[in-house]
Amino acid sequence: MAEQTNTGGGGGAGMAFIVGALVVIVAVIAYFVFTGGMTQKKSVDIKVSAPQLDAPKVPDAPKPAG
Repeated sequence: MAEQTNTGGGGGAGMAFIVGALVVIVAVIAYFVFTGGMTQKKSVDIKVSAPQLDAPKVPDAPKPAG
């Protein structure tokens, strides 16, 4: 009687995992492409104004003696 060897198959679980991971990656990329991703579409305008301050007046230098 001859022995029968099985030379095909057996890689279905690994291949299914890889294909499933690729499907998830493509779905995430499609979500970011069609929804605008993580970019914010808000416009913020900030204006900061401080009052004008004048420096204090420096006293006159003393006159030299003599």
